[in-house]
Amino acid sequence: MARSESVMSEDPLERAIWRLRSRGCWDDAAALLDDTAGTDAEAARQRAALLVEQCMFTAAGWERAEDAVRNAEALSIDGENRGVTACERGYLAYASTLFQERDRSDEARAALGRAAALLAPTSPYRPMLDFRRGLVAQHLTKNATAALAAFRRAHAGAEEQGDLLLCSFTWRHLASLAADAGDLAEARHGFRESLRLREEVGYLIGTAPALMALADVESEPEAGRLRAEATRLVRLLDGVPSWLAEQLGEEPRRVAAAD
Repeated sequence: MARSESVMSEDPLERAIWRLRSRGCWDDAAALLDDTAGTDAEAARQRAALLVEQCMFTAAGWERAEDAVRNAEALSIDGENRGVTACERGYLAYASTLFQERDRSDEARAALGRAAALLAPTSPYRPMLDFRRGLVAQHLTKNATAALAAFRRAHAGAEEQGDLLLCSFTWRHLASLAADAGDLAEARHGFRESLRLREEVGYLIGTAPALMALADVESEPEAGRLRAEATRLVRLLDGVPSWLAEQLGEEPRRVAAAD
């Protein structure tokens, strides 16, 4: 997931990339950056972020994402850009470990630690970094206390920046920790906020997971209605996210990639 400046951007290219990305058309979105990603550090970083996000939703395309991250690393010219690119490296390693492509947990922690050293405390990318460090703590090192602290920092930073998409992610994971702790009221609140924000910004590919997360803490018949809507969206998006499609008994999207 890239920082969501394109959600509200007035730039035509950014808006086009967002429209494609939000519907799971990562290849088409990345293609809009092909002409500049070979020489421009920011375009290379954006392209890498798109392809890493595709891995998160499809559990495929690893080699292409790896090449894109390497290209972004090669073009990084200052501390801020190197830090943001290291954050993408860590996120790719996290995703690879999460989906059991291979264990890259040490690489994920090292890359995110490098990003923390390179990004200034006031960097607009700090909230995203905090969020991803929270993911590693929650899912790889199983440290709920560290995860909670990181998600809270990320949430505060996202709110300060008005980053509604990142807020939808921080709400979701704060709610997940609340559910694990048995606080279902707090979990329902967080999952509802996450769903509301994803619908507000039009993040279609993230809506079905938000529906399913809320369904898990709701009572019937509301839970059944939420699951049915999630299933409809997964079908509409041709089996994305792939892990949710499999959970729902649907055919996951097959990504053609040089893996």
